[in-house]
Amino acid sequence: MLPSKYEGYGLPVIEAMASGTAVVCSATTGLAEAAGGAALLIDPDDGMAIAEALVSIASSEDLRTSLVEKGYERTAGLTWQKTAESVDLICKSLI
Repeated sequence: MLPSKYEGYGLPVIEAMASGTAVVCSATTGLAEAAGGAALLIDPDDGMAIAEALVSIASSEDLRTSLVEKGYERTAGLTWQKTAESVDLICKSLI
């Protein structure tokens, strides 16, 4: 769970999904983009929404399994090699 209000790209979300964890994260930062639809998104200022999301994951094996599978799918294409290649292309286009 990462209810951050000021987060950059969201490597902790990617790491959690890649390790098979169902993720709850903030909908108001770059975390939602990093999650790519593979997490429950919450308002970090809404304690009830946070609690409901955690209870949902804790009480529903189907939801946990679905989020874990979506997390694996989301992270499958996110590698350091692909990141390096993308940065290289961007840098070359600036020259």
